[in-house]
Amino acid sequence: MKKITKTNAARLLDSAHVAYELIPYQVDESDLGANHLAQQLGEDVHRVFKTLVLQGDRTGHLVCVIPGCDEVDLKKAARVSGNKKVELIAMKQLLATTGYIRGGCSPVGMKKPFPTYFHNTCNDFEYIYVSAGQRGLQFKIAPADLVAFVGATVADLTVQPDAQQPQS
Repeated sequence: MKKITKTNAARLLDSAHVAYELIPYQVDESDLGANHLAQQLGEDVHRVFKTLVLQGDRTGHLVCVIPGCDEVDLKKAARVSGNKKVELIAMKQLLATTGYIRGGCSPVGMKKPFPTYFHNTCNDFEYIYVSAGQRGLQFKIAPADLVAFVGATVADLTVQPDAQQPQS
């Protein structure tokens, strides 16, 4: 078994004495999705959270951390972040904005601290998985510890597939 190299995100958690486990996984460049990752980890896909970076019309960049099998509800994200409108940033802007690439974007250790929002289902679990800052490595971490470390707000951020979205 090869040695796991700590990421900058892991070193930041270490310096703050936040407990976590680094969990390696096999990267499949053709499938970076949460379902594939959850299968590799042998975990419920609802525990595997993805980190999305959005642009608000009033506040600038913000981060939404949601279950990997869900879609962010842009209206809910706008409302909770104090924006009238938000949109996902273009993939080509991700590295320059955060210092991370797709499939390796962590809510910990971005180039600048952005307002961060976790979907409220994170509190349903003793631990969740989020990227540790590179493809092939996840944090297994208590959601309350992670939310506190990044100074995040917990809110409803996702589209409910069975519910009709009201028109506004």
